[in-house]
Amino acid sequence: MRLIFAGTPAVTIPALDAIADSQHELVAVVTRPDAPAGRGRRLVRSPAGAWADERGIEVLTPQRPREPEFQERLRELAPDCVPVVAYGALVPPSALEIPKHGWVNLHFSLLPAWRGAAPVQHAVLHGDEVTGASVFELEAGLDTGPVYGTLTEPIGPHDTSGELLERLATQGAGLLVAVLDAIADGTARAHPQPADGVTLAPKLTVDDARIRWGDPAFGVDRRIRACTPAPGAWTTLRGDRLKLGPVRAVANAAPLKPGELSVERTQVLAGTATTPVVLGEVRAAGKKPMQAVDWARGLRIQAGETFE
Repeated sequence: MRLIFAGTPAVTIPALDAIADSQHELVAVVTRPDAPAGRGRRLVRSPAGAWADERGIEVLTPQRPREPEFQERLRELAPDCVPVVAYGALVPPSALEIPKHGWVNLHFSLLPAWRGAAPVQHAVLHGDEVTGASVFELEAGLDTGPVYGTLTEPIGPHDTSGELLERLATQGAGLLVAVLDAIADGTARAHPQPADGVTLAPKLTVDDARIRWGDPAFGVDRRIRACTPAPGAWTTLRGDRLKLGPVRAVANAAPLKPGELSVERTQVLAGTATTPVVLGEVRAAGKKPMQAVDWARGLRIQAGETFE
């Protein structure tokens, strides 16, 4: 089939590689417009766009997929199908109707669970033990289309959302190509999503990433892992913001008040509503990450100091 791929961040690269190695012809990549990045705020191509540039593949960067010029170019390119991974913009029905076999989206959850922009982060935040990926037909609703196929993936007790997403992106790429192959040979069958079990996964905000030390230890652990690497779990001390990496709960430590710090020879503990947690990496604003013990010694943390 003639394909146009729609996607933006680095998580799309495994799918692009898999499609490039498949029997299908990739004629263009649709991605979000170049965006300012870095200290100089220089315009930077998205990872999906840069991948296409390196291979001499046409890149389309509409501000909105409803633009008539963009849709006219889609018609000119005449794709049979548009596979999608984390494109980042709503596609109107007028664009969905252009490819013969529609737009087929790889989503990183077991639909109808965790519809929305941050399915992996919400799966980790809510303590799910299993997640997966779904390939479904894109329609006007939010991740509501019929599903062609799924795969499952266990969530380990120490998985961050970044680590889990990396695994799902790699495995999901194979699932996406398998669905495209089935569409091409006429054997693909999409099944409506069940009405029960719908949950929503909106993008996590910076406020969502603030650590609630009054939560139980498992809640603190999940929030930090869910927000690693983005948007980055954070707290404050002495009025300054700190980002924290994953922590480890300890069952036999002396109790501490929520957020209270205890600096030991080989570790730094912080109190929660239940048992304390051992801090991992700490990153102060404008500084490189460092181990919590080194951070605490450099800052000369006093007994009884508490995260705010």
